[in-house]
Amino acid sequence: MSGRKSKQKGNRREREFAKLIEGRRIPLSGAQEGFENDVEGLGLKWEVKARKNGFQTLYKWLEDEREKPDALALKTDRKPWLVVMTLDKFLEIVEGGQQWNRENMSG
Repeated sequence: MSGRKSKQKGNRREREFAKLIEGRRIPLSGAQEGFENDVEGLGLKWEVKARKNGFQTLYKWLEDEREKPDALALKTDRKPWLVVMTLDKFLEIVEGGQQWNRENMSG
């Protein structure tokens, strides 16, 4: 993918994520001082990363039919813990158990 198309894809994903969490996309994110991160919402600052096939293993672990995990806890030596979960599960926790899906977001 060319640099321009890659940037357009990144911008699309940032707008999509901002809408899903009822947040806002930061214009010029990363391009100018004072415009750090990609999205703000739910009281958090977010970096949005999108890859065609870059996160397959994470999805495989989350979709494990036998284990059915709610989240993944990931750790690399000498780095802090990371938590990975679906957006629906995250919003359920943040919103005090209210179930969220695309139908809830339309309005």
